[in-house]
Amino acid sequence: MDLGLGGRGFLLTGASRGLGFATARALVDDGARVLVSSRSAESVDAAAVALGGAPAATGVAADLADPSAAEELVGAAVDRLGRVDGALISVGGPTPGSVLDVGEDAWRAGVDSVLLGPLRLVRALVPHLGEGAAIGFVLSTSVRQPIGHLAVSNGLRPGLAMTAKALADELGPRGIRVFGLLPGTIATDRITEIEQASGDAAAMRAASEAAIPLRRVGRPEEFGAVAAFALSPAASYVTGTMLAVDGGVTRAL
Repeated sequence: MDLGLGGRGFLLTGASRGLGFATARALVDDGARVLVSSRSAESVDAAAVALGGAPAATGVAADLADPSAAEELVGAAVDRLGRVDGALISVGGPTPGSVLDVGEDAWRAGVDSVLLGPLRLVRALVPHLGEGAAIGFVLSTSVRQPIGHLAVSNGLRPGLAMTAKALADELGPRGIRVFGLLPGTIATDRITEIEQASGDAAAMRAASEAAIPLRRVGRPEEFGAVAAFALSPAASYVTGTMLAVDGGVTRAL
């Protein structure tokens, strides 16, 4: 299937590895050009090289929690890509813990990274987008049901999802689409690190898979393919919705 991505340019945050990188890979493989970013300059440079380097892929180190990062990222995207047809916005997971145990500082940091950072980026980006552009937010299944020991994510991700829904209403008349992606357990480096930290990685993986209807964790490229489709002209009538990529684990509709 031709997704119509040839020659298009996309900005991806949190994309030096994991789900963002898998999406960048899918976009580049279909003919798009990407600017990838994350907080580590070394990781960003390595990701750009792995994606084939310029002109297909370049990278910029940026932390969306930094108020100046949004304008810098968008400026770099316009300069390097020539045209910006959309963005995939992903930020790192906030501090884990229960509702009563997580301190106020962690909640404030979560608001800065999960809510304000993406919002600043959208505000900086929208003036450069034209009809047919798309903005995707990488969220979590916590949008629809809480995840144990991730109170801050449970509290903030649904708010960002509703913000995305409101943005779809605001930008729809301009032909700009907005959507969210809700990944379940995907075999990224972060998931591997969490499993290893548990003390029994095999047992944790087995428990995760037993709760998933497909009886396996997802592969990053499976998420990347869905994200690339949703960003592409092939999904031109998809907006204002949350797409679960979770193997069926979410129990809500």
